[in-house]
Amino acid sequence: MDDASLVEFSIPQDVLQPLFSASHSSSLEETLENLIEVSRANVGHSDLASKNILPVVLQLSQSLPYPSGRHLLLLSLKLLRNLCAGEVANQDAFVERNGVGVVSTILRSAGLLSDPDYGTVRMGLQVLANVSLAGEEHQRAIWRRFFPDEFVALARVRSRETCDPLCMVIYACYDGCPGLGAELCGDSGLPIVEEIVRTACVVGFGEDWLKLILSTICLEKPHFPRLFSKLCLFDVFSNGEDIEGGNDLFSSEQVFLLKIISEILNERLNDITILNEFASCVFGIFKRSVGVSNSVLRCKSGLPTGSNAVDILGYSLTILRDICACYSLGGSKDDSMDVVDMLLSSGLIEMLLCLLGELEPPAIIRKALKQGENQDRTSSYSSKPCPYKGFRRDIVAVIGNCAYRRKHVQDEIRQKNGILLLLQQCVTEEDNPFLREWGIWTVRNLLEGNAENQRAVAELELQGSVDVPELAGLGLRVEVDPKTQRAKLVNVS
Repeated sequence: MDDASLVEFSIPQDVLQPLFSASHSSSLEETLENLIEVSRANVGHSDLASKNILPVVLQLSQSLPYPSGRHLLLLSLKLLRNLCAGEVANQDAFVERNGVGVVSTILRSAGLLSDPDYGTVRMGLQVLANVSLAGEEHQRAIWRRFFPDEFVALARVRSRETCDPLCMVIYACYDGCPGLGAELCGDSGLPIVEEIVRTACVVGFGEDWLKLILSTICLEKPHFPRLFSKLCLFDVFSNGEDIEGGNDLFSSEQVFLLKIISEILNERLNDITILNEFASCVFGIFKRSVGVSNSVLRCKSGLPTGSNAVDILGYSLTILRDICACYSLGGSKDDSMDVVDMLLSSGLIEMLLCLLGELEPPAIIRKALKQGENQDRTSSYSSKPCPYKGFRRDIVAVIGNCAYRRKHVQDEIRQKNGILLLLQQCVTEEDNPFLREWGIWTVRNLLEGNAENQRAVAELELQGSVDVPELAGLGLRVEVDPKTQRAKLVNVS
């Protein structure tokens, strides 16, 4: 950078000289690069803090025009980021010298272009992220400046490299300051999360900050229905009940949200309490997706399939599976049991048995039936295919989790003639990985401690074993251990 360029940028000498002195250089570009290298180490940014360099760098950042001074501005931001990495003196000076306002102005210039400057926005957000880790005073300073409008504008920058640090800043602020979480979940805050989800749906995300935000809003707080509604193609519902009567189109953003929530819930089965509002909404989504996906042809892949309707069906079903698993895995029993009972009272088991009964039998069962003598029996089965690979397994998994130590569920399944149907799921099937394992788990839960169900199984064949024709043809049978009262699938010797 020559002297003419420095004159053009109107950089005061009282800004340049401290920088030149600290770096032992007379070129601004070389000075910044040297200081960036020095500030990477703890001893380096501590030494620069003692020389009061950060306020000078803030002044420099204000003096550089955008976009003509972009390169030097990017170097200045990188230096600020390093200076604020765990150095309290620099973090304090940043807030005291209105660093939040300086970075806000830069981000506004770089992010609101028709072609946003992703690199500059990312670096500015990384500066704020390091400052936000210093404590509540710093977090509130950032929040007051950026919430809600500037956060919304930054969330609309469709770039993965800016989405991650933005989520980190937002999470650090509301997680460290009482009251800010309520603001994020309010009418002014949810549009921020909505835009972040839209961005992440398009460009993806590489760090867990988005998951932490969604976990708070959708699982720990009762705001999942509102966020899901905001992401729809048409503004037609706001809660689980309205979802059932909404438009038949799901958006890719809604698919993305359900997928991420499904992942979060599966990762946190042992330490999360499911809210009734969340479970009710997901069941409403599932019921609506069943009707939509009925018009979709057989899909030859697992989730995601590329069909919004089918993916919504699958992800809502896996969420229901994990909701019902919380009790059986020894989670918060009282709360989880209340949630599961609420789902059961809403007709969950009846619906799942109906869906399972409408499917064509597993491939290996169909083969056994075709080889049997009773050809009329084969024609009595439904020929409806699974909408995605794993659909049958997921239905069986939900039923099995619901039946775990719940006698009223065991009885309901028997009363609805579901025992034989579920016995037929204790087989391997290429399109439903782990179907056999989930089938055995389900049958075990159906029979455990339930004499009526054990008698029903025994009546299928005498002598205490269950030689269901479909299973017997495969060389298999179900046995009930007389001591443990547990069921197991064994080979016929």
